[in-house]
Amino acid sequence: MIYHKDNSVLIRSMMKSDVEKFVNSFAEQNWEKPSELFNTYFSQQEKNERSVIVAEVNNEVAGYITILPITEVGPFAFKNIPEIVDLNVLIKFQNQGVGNKIMDVVERLAKEKTNFVSLAVGLHYGYGSAQRMYVKRGYIPDGSGVWYKEKQLEQYTKCENDDDLVLYFLKDFKEIRY
Repeated sequence: MIYHKDNSVLIRSMMKSDVEKFVNSFAEQNWEKPSELFNTYFSQQEKNERSVIVAEVNNEVAGYITILPITEVGPFAFKNIPEIVDLNVLIKFQNQGVGNKIMDVVERLAKEKTNFVSLAVGLHYGYGSAQRMYVKRGYIPDGSGVWYKEKQLEQYTKCENDDDLVLYFLKDFKEIRY
């Protein structure tokens, strides 16, 4: 399915042929993204367990995002709130609006089903751009504090500042922003 098309950007559902393209593209920039990840995403999309939205720039894969219809972990687990998971834009396509265009599509999909959408974002500097983008798009921390390996951390708990250290955010589509 095609969600968006303009002069250079096409945003569509994932195709099986994207698996190899993403694995190779991420390997070229020294990011390990195994084919099993993308095969799982594609399989889940085929079963309507996850939507996978892909951005192409000039016929080249540029990034992707996935959305779960209902999250099963974190503060919004089993509350009928979709969760945005795993937004990635290849380095050579960053700072060109690709991430925001993918977010526009995934938010539109969520809004068709509910008034809310959630996401978790890592806390180390590698997630700095994403943190800023989510706040600018109206995502608000949910107030449950920091989570690590899918569990809410108690005060003064030791943890590691890796990809599993996250803060959950919620966007309310009904809220008016000024």
